[in-house]
Amino acid sequence: MLNRRADKLELIRIAEAVALEKSIDKELIINSMENGIAKAAKSKFGSENQIEVKINRDNGDIGIFRKLIIVENPENINLEISLKDAVEINENNKDKKIGDEILQPLPSFDFGRIAAQTAKQVITFNVREAERERQYNDFKDKKDTVLSGIVKRLEFGNVIVDLGRTESIIQKNELIPRENIKAGDRIKAYCLDVRREPRGQQIFLSRAHPKFMEKLFIQEVPEIYDGLIEIKSSSRDPGSRAKICVKAVDTSLDPVGACVGMRGSRVQAVVNELQGEKIDIVNWSEDPAVVVANALSPAEVQRVNVNNEEKKLDVILSEENLSKAIGRRGQNVRLATKLLNYEINIMTDEEDSERRQLEFKEKTDNFVKNLELDETLGQLLVAEGYSSIDDIKDSDPELLTKIEGIELETAKELIERAKEFHQKDQEEISNKIKDLGLENDLINHKGLTPGMLVTLGENKILTLTDFADLASDELTGSYDVIKGERIRIKGYLEEFALSKKEADDLIMSARDKAYKDWKMENGKKKIKVINFWKQKQNY
Repeated sequence: MLNRRADKLELIRIAEAVALEKSIDKELIINSMENGIAKAAKSKFGSENQIEVKINRDNGDIGIFRKLIIVENPENINLEISLKDAVEINENNKDKKIGDEILQPLPSFDFGRIAAQTAKQVITFNVREAERERQYNDFKDKKDTVLSGIVKRLEFGNVIVDLGRTESIIQKNELIPRENIKAGDRIKAYCLDVRREPRGQQIFLSRAHPKFMEKLFIQEVPEIYDGLIEIKSSSRDPGSRAKICVKAVDTSLDPVGACVGMRGSRVQAVVNELQGEKIDIVNWSEDPAVVVANALSPAEVQRVNVNNEEKKLDVILSEENLSKAIGRRGQNVRLATKLLNYEINIMTDEEDSERRQLEFKEKTDNFVKNLELDETLGQLLVAEGYSSIDDIKDSDPELLTKIEGIELETAKELIERAKEFHQKDQEEISNKIKDLGLENDLINHKGLTPGMLVTLGENKILTLTDFADLASDELTGSYDVIKGERIRIKGYLEEFALSKKEADDLIMSARDKAYKDWKMENGKKKIKVINFWKQKQNY
């Protein structure tokens, strides 16, 4: 029998023991028991009944009740009752009125095997959910911190870490490559995310994230912990090489020296934790040219051309420093790019000189040919910073007169010719776009200028889908090492000075639109197929 004295006491003891073991509220355990017994009671008295179970928190007495609604003419005896019958059950119900709920006591019963199993499942589920909620609440504030635990097991390349009261997971891609981890090892990792999951682990750790290295430096370098030195950025190639950029808030400190420590003790502690990963500590500066020169060490940089608007850096160095700057498989320059969040183009002094001469000649020839100028005047305009006909079109006549040899009338004439050329050029571009056969979706794609559309059309990129299939490097251009020689691969839209971010944004927005259209189109096809088979079956 359910209500035996031994059962009553046992229920209270079980609730207290489970609450203590799982570190959850005893009240929640008892509520789970009530729900479990209620579900078991439904299988005994009928599923139509609204069963409510109440367990006395002091003595463990269990009360099983059926909820009934007071109506004038009861039709369903499992759900409804008359006021007269309600008063017969309990005299206190005489104050009740039509529409109120009452509780009808039900007799105690013996748990059968199925009913007991049902109750157990409900209680287990509720306890597990409460435990997961407790775990989430305990660790949600520990995101972006370093946690330490014991490796419990390895599953399909993932590492399950015991943090004491709960488990966490380090996914395969968040591990340091070639790291030998065994069950029982104590391990540190960066808390990447804490989120509610219906099953499995809720705490996600990482040993490959750049933030993990930063947190280790905070632990090892007191000056960083105290706020005297600030970490500006970091980048990692896990298991191989990393870079970290630091700034001294207190100008009397040497940030690099503080991070290295006496005889390299501080940085070595971090290196050991990262399984021998080489770390370059870079001194931060307001000038990106200085930072990139430090970041590309051991290569010696001759000069840097900075384009802050497009976030581009042209790094010029000697031939013997070229391989050092690029690094093995482009690792050094790749890490420097992530560190600065600038696009870095590395070139020799000869390549830079050739590029400058070529650009100067192209700009001069453009003015000479399209504005019908002599070569000397074209060179003067380029030398003064006018790089395109649009620059002259939008210029003020008085500014042009400041150039030696250009009078006011000449300046006005130059501007007028530039406007005429611009109008004519736009008309020609529009006609060319039509002749090339570009689809309207690509023509109307936000961010693509008429000149870009012509270039794309000439390269047989005619639809939005064609454009969406491209990579950003195919638009902006890139460098590649072929048979030990560094080769420049020209991009389709390289001449339009697109940044990598701009190229990425253009391509991703095209993919969103192209995928949406594809999904809608295939959805219509699917509906047509379904309708066809319905008609065939009806036939």
